[in-house]
Amino acid sequence: MPTALQSNPLSERSRVLSTAVVEAAKRLELGSTELNAIIGTSQPSASRLLNGKYFIAEGSKTWELAAHFIRLYRSISSLVGGNDELARNWLKSANQAFDNRHPLELVKRVDGLLHVCEYLDAHRARV
Repeated sequence: MPTALQSNPLSERSRVLSTAVVEAAKRLELGSTELNAIIGTSQPSASRLLNGKYFIAEGSKTWELAAHFIRLYRSISSLVGGNDELARNWLKSANQAFDNRHPLELVKRVDGLLHVCEYLDAHRARV
């Protein structure tokens, strides 16, 4: 059985969020190095998470950032009609709204992750 990032028994919520993070990372073709920068965990922990051997502790800062990462993925996905290739391209392309920086670089900081999520939410509201 995989170990957890928490001292409490593994909660169902922890399992669900961890699974969602792994699925979103795979769809966006993010490796453990990129994922660890986004959700604020170590690179080895991110690697174990991607391999199903680690779970995100409910209530931790990593938990909060992971929830925003899922928000990011869901927003991008809804804007591109579920096309993961378009989602990856958007995330890895320069964007004038972000001073020609790539959203992927921005989301590696907490303020950038929140800013990109808010930007996407604003555009989803128009659709």
